[in-house]
Amino acid sequence: MDPVSSLPAVAALFAAIVTTYLTVRLFGKLPDQGRFTSIDGLRGYLAFFVFLHHSSVWFFYLRTGQWQVPPSNLYTHFGQSSVALFFMVTGFLFFSKLIDGRTGGIDWGRLFVSRLLRLVPLYLFAMFLLFVVVALLSKGVLSEPFPKLVKGVAYWLGFTILGAPNLNGVDPTATIVAGVTWTLPYEWLFYLSLPLLALTVRVTPPFSYIVFGIVSVAGLSIWLRPQAHYLLAFLGGIMAAQLARSETFRRFARRKESSFLILGCIVIEVVNFPTAYGVAPLLLLSTAFVLIACGNTFFGMLSSHVSRTLGAMAYSIYLLHGIILFVAFNYIVGLSGSRALSSITHWVLVIGITPVLILCCYATFRLIENPAMRSVAGVTDWLRSRSRKVP
Repeated sequence: MDPVSSLPAVAALFAAIVTTYLTVRLFGKLPDQGRFTSIDGLRGYLAFFVFLHHSSVWFFYLRTGQWQVPPSNLYTHFGQSSVALFFMVTGFLFFSKLIDGRTGGIDWGRLFVSRLLRLVPLYLFAMFLLFVVVALLSKGVLSEPFPKLVKGVAYWLGFTILGAPNLNGVDPTATIVAGVTWTLPYEWLFYLSLPLLALTVRVTPPFSYIVFGIVSVAGLSIWLRPQAHYLLAFLGGIMAAQLARSETFRRFARRKESSFLILGCIVIEVVNFPTAYGVAPLLLLSTAFVLIACGNTFFGMLSSHVSRTLGAMAYSIYLLHGIILFVAFNYIVGLSGSRALSSITHWVLVIGITPVLILCCYATFRLIENPAMRSVAGVTDWLRSRSRKVP
């Protein structure tokens, strides 16, 4: 079998959907994440497509030692287009909050507390797993100067904004998490820019937040040197937030014909462009995303309960799938055995891993993500009460 055949992707996706359905039936549904049904349904598929992307990357990495995009437009877009769409989701959701703030106001303190509690707890859990794997790979022996190790750990705990160095001689450490943390500094860059973006829609944040936005965005931009095509993806989400205010456009987006338009944009992109990071493919993705953000359910698939449950687990799937793949190929099968797998056996293993991934992510959402999100109001009130006590 061709190692980049689409059939294993279909089988793995089917396994994910069935596992999610059975998990909900056995353990209960997860709470809905927001008021944008189609967006909630989209996110889970994007995260799972990234898992498929890295499953393909692992097949070639095991044989060549080169961590790079697969020799397949489809599997490349599973990663790149999904990330671009994730950035569009962020742009859409938070620019929508800014637009809504023109009439309802914005609680800036709560907004940033919500971002911290949304991203940090699960990220710390993922980092704990990363450090455990590093310790196992290095057999508990300190292989580099302790100050260097502490510095590297601090870099990783800081969302790899300052870099993702190898830890304790484990090279490359980033493969343990499939390198997914590179997107998080871009997410933080967008969040930190919100007080400045608010000014473009005639919402004036407190002066302290404007100063905070200017300083943090400038500093992070100088260090990160963000690439333009990633920022353009956020712009696609901002455009969708503007168009979502038009009832006429929303009616057009919800039509069945628009589902075919979405499908056409995706097919044209995958067939004709080897990468998602260009003006033309980003325009195609933005067109598809705008229609989804404005209410298109893609033939009803994105509004299904299974899709929305997958969407609730999206952050867990995105952060944890790399660790699960690493453990499977390095410890369950072993590196030598994994290299010897045929393409069919490799994908059978990935399909077998899929239910494990879904069950783990269901658990981490229930035990880590959801409790943290539910504590936003309490933590915000506590921080404000503490700040009032400071002389």
